[in-house]
Amino acid sequence: MSDFEPVVVVFACDYCAYTAADVAGRMNLEYPAGIRIVRVPCTGKVDSLYVLRALEKGADGVLVAGCLDGDCHFKNGNLRAAARVKALKRLLDEINIGSGRVEMVQMSAGQGAVFAETARNFVATVQELGPNPIKHAASQAA
Repeated sequence: MSDFEPVVVVFACDYCAYTAADVAGRMNLEYPAGIRIVRVPCTGKVDSLYVLRALEKGADGVLVAGCLDGDCHFKNGNLRAAARVKALKRLLDEINIGSGRVEMVQMSAGQGAVFAETARNFVATVQELGPNPIKHAASQAA
């Protein structure tokens, strides 16, 4: 599977994680090309169905990237997102997709290096898991 290049959807909080991704770009920090960033006003707005739909549509992994604890611009949106991700991880294990395909991470706006490192580490984790079994099953059915 050395030629497997995971596609990872990142739901990034506008105030922190999205800005951190922008900072990573301005610092010329590299992270995998398979990262697809979706800018959201707050991770608290990331419904579980959005994560499941991303996996259904072929993403190999999903990161929900929000503000640091206590720094959410919408008071506790990142805490709601973390609870949703925790529940999703249990569900993904139950249906044999694997909880490792979904993670919640937190960072501040100035942490471009943290964004790039987190992206690299998560892609490496997903690479070890292999292709999304939903995507593989859909290609077998076609």
